[in-house]
Amino acid sequence: MTGAATLASRVLGLVREQVLAALFGAGNEMDAFIVAFRIPNLVRDLFAEGAMSAAFVPVFTRSLTLHGKPATWRFGNNVLNTLLLVTSTLVVAGLFFTRPLVSLYAGDYASVPGKLELTIRLTRIMLPFLITVVVAAVAMGMLNSLHHYFVPALSPAMFNVATIVCAIVLVPVMPSLGLPRIMAIAAAVLLGGLGQTLVQWPSLAREGFRYSPVFNPGDKALREMVVLMGPGVVGLAATQVNIFVNTLLATSQGTGAVSWLTFAFRLVYLPLGLFGVSIATATLPAVSRHAALDDLAKIRRTAARGLCMMLMLNVPATLGLLVLARPIVELLFEHGRFTATDTEATATALRLYAVGLIGHSATRIVSPIFYALRQSQIAVAASLTAIAINIVLSVSLAGSMGFRGLALATSIAALASGGLLVLLLGRRLQGIEGQRLAIVLTKVLAAAAAMAVAAWGIEYLMMGLLPGVHIAIRGVRLLAAIGGGLFVLALAAKMLHIDELEDALRVLGGQFTKNRDA
Repeated sequence: MTGAATLASRVLGLVREQVLAALFGAGNEMDAFIVAFRIPNLVRDLFAEGAMSAAFVPVFTRSLTLHGKPATWRFGNNVLNTLLLVTSTLVVAGLFFTRPLVSLYAGDYASVPGKLELTIRLTRIMLPFLITVVVAAVAMGMLNSLHHYFVPALSPAMFNVATIVCAIVLVPVMPSLGLPRIMAIAAAVLLGGLGQTLVQWPSLAREGFRYSPVFNPGDKALREMVVLMGPGVVGLAATQVNIFVNTLLATSQGTGAVSWLTFAFRLVYLPLGLFGVSIATATLPAVSRHAALDDLAKIRRTAARGLCMMLMLNVPATLGLLVLARPIVELLFEHGRFTATDTEATATALRLYAVGLIGHSATRIVSPIFYALRQSQIAVAASLTAIAINIVLSVSLAGSMGFRGLALATSIAALASGGLLVLLLGRRLQGIEGQRLAIVLTKVLAAAAAMAVAAWGIEYLMMGLLPGVHIAIRGVRLLAAIGGGLFVLALAAKMLHIDELEDALRVLGGQFTKNRDA
């Protein structure tokens, strides 16, 4: 069920991107919206759904295991109220300093008449999104700790639904109100943030949670979470900071570059969110329970199992994106104002982003484990290394490769971060079943290579049998290539006795905590 909820959310996310691409293409309005949303979204990723979640879940789970629900509810309310105070302060400060902040982030937009001013207006509208989403993030952390995965996994779908509805209903009426059409999407952001909270609250209420205005900055559990979260703002920030750097540099690459990179990364985020995040979400509470009991053997087993499943899912996803990037982008986005030129540029960025998919996923799984082990400084060191690599490569490659160099730099940094974290976790746990990981990786690479060759061959064959650009024809060609590739992958996995395939599919079905809770 969890996998179905995550898949539904990701599919709706793709539909959202399709609608936006068709309505706005990769033009100035879309560029302005992406940069404007990137600012509150960056803060959200760092505080609400990044470092906060990684620090909150282990402390909340430990309190639940050792002290029971009443004390844990008090802790949850204390965290919620503290974060509301912090984020409200950030929003107010952001409203006052929007212009210098956006000018710092996207100063090159000033060269296009009205583009910088539009970005500033959109930013001011969307800043309160941070307040709504922090409540949703706390609710998600509490529900995951209580073994509720379906509703939290489904909650991001509310954001996507709000965007799609507002795009269809409000975008056409904006000009009659004297407003840019993209303002409708900014309003959708606020509605989506609110929806993410509302959809989770009934499940929390059934567990016995009631909101109360508890505010105790001196609480021991809160201080422990802050200690973990403080360095975690850096420790889990690699992806977000790297995207920030990419966006900053991409604003100087001309109209469309920001949009191309964003649409491409959204596609990479589908397998990352469906596979990497799903496995990480299921792994963290289990590791937190084992860490509370100081059971190193079970932590080692759980971590290795999570990494093996990640490889089983994301190695094929990587090769699949590499060989089918163009037909995927063509089918999903090449409608309305999104042109063939936009398709080619987005597909190129997608291939380069796909190279780093395994690194992103490994980081998502391993980094929170260090928080459960109360060694967040290790995650910090790995992320700082990744950020430094990305900045150096982005600056150097942007000059020679343009926006393509930014995507490649992000992927190399992700691989460095993920590899370093896995190496350090192995040392911390006195091993992480390295031989098993190596065997699984070798087998999966062989199976995925066969899948990629089959998918490419079928796509090439179908181009001859079914030429044309109609969406139905494109869909049939791509479906045949993906279906044939997956059949070959399943057959190869069976022949190579890759047991992790069944294990990984079970996770996507929401059975991680019910089966072999290592």
